Amino acid sequence: MLSDTEFRDVVARLPQHKVLGSAPTSEHEWLANHGVYRTYPKGITVNTKGKPVTVVFIVLAGHLVIRVDRGAGAHKIIDWRGGDVGGLLPFSRGATPPGDAIAEESMEVLEIPQEHVPELIRECPVSTGAMVHVMVDRARHFTTLDQRDEKLLSLGRLAAGLAHELNNPASAAVRSAKALTESLAASESAARRLGATNLSEAQMAAIDALHARCRDGTRTVLSSMERADREEALEEWLAAHDGNEACAAPLTEAGVTVAALDTLAATVSGRALDAALRWIAAGCAVRSLTADLQTSATRIYDIVGAVKGFTYMDHAPTPEPVDVRKGINDTLMMLTSKSRGKSVDVSVQFAADLPRAHAVGVELNQIWMNLIDNAIDAVGKGGQVSVTAAQELGRVVVEVVNDGPGIPPAIQGRIFDPFFTTKAVGQGTGLGLDIVRRLVQRHEGTIDMTSEPGRTSFRISVPAAAEDPR
Repeated sequence: MLSDTEFRDVVARLPQHKVLGSAPTSEHEWLANHGVYRTYPKGITVNTKGKPVTVVFIVLAGHLVIRVDRGAGAHKIIDWRGGDVGGLLPFSRGATPPGDAIAEESMEVLEIPQEHVPELIRECPVSTGAMVHVMVDRARHFTTLDQRDEKLLSLGRLAAGLAHELNNPASAAVRSAKALTESLAASESAARRLGATNLSEAQMAAIDALHARCRDGTRTVLSSMERADREEALEEWLAAHDGNEACAAPLTEAGVTVAALDTLAATVSGRALDAALRWIAAGCAVRSLTADLQTSATRIYDIVGAVKGFTYMDHAPTPEPVDVRKGINDTLMMLTSKSRGKSVDVSVQFAADLPRAHAVGVELNQIWMNLIDNAIDAVGKGGQVSVTAAQELGRVVVEVVNDGPGIPPAIQGRIFDPFFTTKAVGQGTGLGLDIVRRLVQRHEGTIDMTSEPGRTSFRISVPAAAEDPR
């Protein structure tokens, strides 16, 4: 209970309160009669992370802040100043702060204990209405903030994975381009030397027959051991025929054998043979490097296409028929480096009659990204993740299953709670599954989870798009 002095002071100050100032004097007096006046010095922790708040607090003066570290350093997610209300507001489900609530300035607070909240609702309708309005605004703020933070963190993870994925083909393209310049110079030099040998038509025909192995673009698939043995045999042959042993590697790549060289040597010999082999080897190297460049460029093109498909950058964020197959495949491409890094086997199976979903494509892809990313995190090195999609009663059903250790029964009921995570600090925000749940609900869908050691399943069901009547 407040002292007489505190009572008069609080009743005198409440009419100037930003949230409760418009309430009648009788309500101000009720709050003063049932509240506890407290002061908190600067720097003190008013409420600890994860500890339920059991009072309605009416801030008369000061500044209270909650900061949360989501992997990129602590930052403010909510604060209260003089004129605000917070804590266990009327009709709320309770308040459990995601971080420590710390007084950044000395504070004066009127606290209404939990046991008085039902009476507060009955006796102070104006104040209750104002508090509910604040609660709704705060919920909207948290929702927007959570979605923004999760999108930024997802973008960061996506960017890191894409940088790794793009680096491999880009580096290969740079290496091939540099080597191609050298090979073209070698090819030109070899062609001049070959032209100076005054070959007969029969000799040119023999050279062209061997050169055709490079022109057809066919590469011989050999094991490492087979390749080394083949290259060593060609080096020995070239050394025995006064040829350039550096020609062995490109000739091996083109599938040239010792028997083929013997056939050529039966028609061409001496300086002409060396010139012919240098020219053939240079041509094989050029074609091989050109094929490598094409492969690298195609990989980069495919990755960029997957990013464009994943983000729906050329679509308005409105519901439309969405190809679930493409969305999941684009998502998996985004996660290739992560799954490969853990040697995780990710399998995909789509029903032949899988319809399109009626959804916002980019939001649906955000669901797949969170679920598959979590599944890869959940399994150990060499683990397995499966993604299946099928049609059930006019709905599209996608199931993501992993063979990890499972979610302990004691916390299964909390996995969709905001900020709840089982990952280490900096590795999880506790927002991913909360975002998934909200996006599924926005699409009039359902999400179910079952978990036991060796099998954890998340099952999403969303409406199928109506069939095109045309």
